[in-house]
Amino acid sequence: MLLVAIEKIVVVDDEMMIRKALETQLRNKRYSVASTGDLKGARKILSRDSFDLVFLDLRLPDGDGTDLLEEITAKTEAPMVVMMTGYGSVESAVSCMQMGAFDYVVKPFSFEQIEVVVDKVASFDKMRRVTKYYVEESDARSTDIIGESEPVIKLKNLVDKVAKTEASVLITGENGTGKELVARELYRNSLLSKQPYIRVNCAAISETLMESEFFGHEKGSFTGATERREGRFELADGGTILLDEISEIAPALQAKLLRVLQEKEFERVGGNKTIQVKVRVLATTNRDLMDEVKKGNFREDLYYRLNVFPIAVPPLRKRDSDILLLANSFLQRHARKHAVEEISFSKNCEKAIESHAWPGNVRELENAVERAVILAEKGTPIEADLLGLKSNSSSKIVKSEKSSDTKDIASMEEVEKNHIQNALAFCNGNRTHAAEKLGLNVRTLRNKIKQYDLEE
Repeated sequence: MLLVAIEKIVVVDDEMMIRKALETQLRNKRYSVASTGDLKGARKILSRDSFDLVFLDLRLPDGDGTDLLEEITAKTEAPMVVMMTGYGSVESAVSCMQMGAFDYVVKPFSFEQIEVVVDKVASFDKMRRVTKYYVEESDARSTDIIGESEPVIKLKNLVDKVAKTEASVLITGENGTGKELVARELYRNSLLSKQPYIRVNCAAISETLMESEFFGHEKGSFTGATERREGRFELADGGTILLDEISEIAPALQAKLLRVLQEKEFERVGGNKTIQVKVRVLATTNRDLMDEVKKGNFREDLYYRLNVFPIAVPPLRKRDSDILLLANSFLQRHARKHAVEEISFSKNCEKAIESHAWPGNVRELENAVERAVILAEKGTPIEADLLGLKSNSSSKIVKSEKSSDTKDIASMEEVEKNHIQNALAFCNGNRTHAAEKLGLNVRTLRNKIKQYDLEE
């Protein structure tokens, strides 16, 4: 397992013997090292490239090391700094730490001390970088798969079986069914649950930036690449990565993703160093990927690499006995979130909830319940209108699949198409607002508009 992306180090010390000895030691450990004996040289080196760590002497011929420390820590993407001093006073050490130094060493120091410090920097730096993309639920109950219907029991059993393995899992299902929730359950119950869990929303990243998001980039590799940056696969090393909406990955990037899955290695954009990682891959999609393969939009070999263990998340209409259970769970969760006490659904509202089609699935249900919680009057049961429903649900598609007369039942595609049309009309054609109302990302909505030929 790659401990961290500590690759480039700067040594700033005016004592040549110390500088050369430290430089040699670090190079023997396969780090890229630049060194100088003064502040002027250090500033020049730091302006040329991105570095991970700076060993900085406190006393230098052309000034105090704390001057450079202030300049470094003021930057957004700053290397870690370890101060070196022969004046081992507590006061100077505390002052440097308060200014942003990670640690300090007192001269003369041993090679063992330096190795310990570099390892500490490595561990902390990885934690710092991973935290930005780390997926963690503060409320454990919100990660539970709620339901007692037969489809949900089967789903839970599948999750239990595959969670303890390191197999790649492809999670399929309609929008709003809870594919991300299933992915979190797989991670939470896995042997890697103490390691990073990094999520990449493939539908929310532009095609031009997706390779950099996946694999990182070197400084100057493209316009705007002002610093070196680790990609999500690098940050997920040793843990799990979720590729959400995997079908949105551009064909050109699919080959590079396949290489990571097969060879467990890649290069950053603009770089030539091969980086090796060990990552468990979970992927979600709301499309039929085999159909995308047939259309030439998705690589067949990549599909089979991802589809080692497929899990299909059932839509809400196939688990209708769970609807009220879910609604009440969401009601309690959002009541706590918004500090609302003594709240419940009226009997008529419960009937309306159970009879509504919920084409947006669990996400639509939860969004409707949260809005109702916010709008509800204290001490008054929630009525159907607060969820945007009619109490008799006469204008909605009810659970008439059980009826013998099915000639007037619309297909789910027709329901979804009409629902999207209504949302666009409600938002005056504003796709961003409509996507928010529907609980979709804009790219998915755009694809649906194209699918149903709703272009104006």
